[in-house]
Amino acid sequence: MLARLGVALGLLLAAGSALAQDAGTLKNNMIGQWELSTTERSKTCVVTLKADAAPGVAQGMKLELEPGCATALPFTKDVVAWTVKGLDIVRLETAAGDAVIDLTEVESGIFEGLRANEGVYILQNLVAARSLAKSMDQMIGDWSMVRGNGRAICGLTLTNNEAPTPDNFEAYLKPRCEQPVASFAPTMWRLERGALLLIAPSGETWRFEADDNAQWRRSPDTADPLIMLRQ
Repeated sequence: MLARLGVALGLLLAAGSALAQDAGTLKNNMIGQWELSTTERSKTCVVTLKADAAPGVAQGMKLELEPGCATALPFTKDVVAWTVKGLDIVRLETAAGDAVIDLTEVESGIFEGLRANEGVYILQNLVAARSLAKSMDQMIGDWSMVRGNGRAICGLTLTNNEAPTPDNFEAYLKPRCEQPVASFAPTMWRLERGALLLIAPSGETWRFEADDNAQWRRSPDTADPLIMLRQ
């Protein structure tokens, strides 16, 4: 019995050590510049997370917000410090240590947080965020939808005009599109975690993923693929 208790205690101590180690790794990885934004990046704020303790905050660390943050994202006016919770949560907090927003890591280097009655916000590395912005700029313009044999079946224009539905941008089909694109009739688009989403008014969504030939293929792939080519 004592041996079993000893083993159980050892496992608990090891788990606690691993938890502390992983939390410490996350904390170290967060030091630097990050972009906090709405999901479609129409409103952004640059946050610099620092390693030293924030004065007057029990367990939080220092951060700096760029001057325009309070205008772009009003809730940031209450943020004075940051900390990590558990293995995958970054908390932005008030001087009293209360959470303003908890952001959970959903994939490497990308965190999502929800504020009630406002929506979802994204925290990601500043360099990666600016790379995404460049990618979005590159998507704007005219595209052709073709079959695997190269036959064009539809023309499409992606714009940077905000759509009525949050987080999306307006898209327009050109005349004389063939089936099934004509029936799908998307009116919105967005980039989401490396994929291009086309969205119809009904909410139906087609997903396209970039391949090695600088073109976008509808996913899941089929024997007769649908491909988007830049015009």
